[in-house]
Amino acid sequence: MSIGHTLLGLLESGPRHGYDLKRTFDEKFGQDRPLHYGQVYSTMSRLLKNGLVEVDGVESEGGPERKRYAITDAGITDVSQWLEQPEKPEPYLQSTLYTKVVLALLTGRSAADLLDTQRSAHLRMMRILTDRKRKGDLADQLICDHALFHLEADLRWLELTSARLDQLAKVVAP
Repeated sequence: MSIGHTLLGLLESGPRHGYDLKRTFDEKFGQDRPLHYGQVYSTMSRLLKNGLVEVDGVESEGGPERKRYAITDAGITDVSQWLEQPEKPEPYLQSTLYTKVVLALLTGRSAADLLDTQRSAHLRMMRILTDRKRKGDLADQLICDHALFHLEADLRWLELTSARLDQLAKVVAP
């Protein structure tokens, strides 16, 4: 996820302080990975330097100064271009899991046990996500569906690889 573009998009609804941006980001996108304040302010500093935001005001109200940021026309254009670009599909051609299976075969360890352990971990995570989805709002349901579909694909791969372990062993460790 592009934190900068996300913060710019949030600024399109109006000027905000860094604290407000962090809070809104965490509410909408960061349940599993909330932003750190330092990340917000370093990102805003970079966006300011690049002319994508401007300081719309500074308030102190008895505490430290708080800058209020506003998106510039260049920032709006940048967000629009980012939203129009499709995300690169991730084919996972260099899977860590595949590497582990091959290394297990090469080193005489049990690749079948590795696959069984991984299958159990995937099923455990699927149960957690299914429970979260059942209790969550629409946004949480969609996020969980995305993760569940990926885990289902991984499980299909685990089953296929388990069925082909003898063939793979002959290829990688003759």
